[in-house]
Amino acid sequence: MPQIRPIHSIQTYAVRHPVLRPGKPVETCVFDGDDLNSTSHFGLFDNSELRGVASLFRNNHPGFREERQFQLRGMAVLEEYQGFGYGRQLVQSCEDETRRRAGELLWFNAREGAVGFYENMGYKITGKAFLINGIGMHYVMFKRI
Repeated sequence: MPQIRPIHSIQTYAVRHPVLRPGKPVETCVFDGDDLNSTSHFGLFDNSELRGVASLFRNNHPGFREERQFQLRGMAVLEEYQGFGYGRQLVQSCEDETRRRAGELLWFNAREGAVGFYENMGYKITGKAFLINGIGMHYVMFKRI
């Protein structure tokens, strides 16, 4: 049975690197704000193996009016474990943490290929697609919590 628990930012690199930054230096897995007290990192473990990660940042997007916004970043599941519902469980954990911390909105930059996954979880696109150099096209997506 998979278990989600808090992890340290450095533990996220084992999943962030192969899924989100393949072929790039591991240093590209370090995100601004990773080690702030207001940032939470979650790891999904199955049989004691880390199979997915997600990070939650206290960060406001200028396109939203809510005062207490959180940003989901680095949500990734190792390729061989995708399709088992692990991503959904990680996002739900971030939603739960957002509620626990009295957050009003959860937003993120979604890769073009992940939009359908997030739409199925009730997230909506705002604005137009934009390019993150070296990574690809993204959309800002959000859900009011």
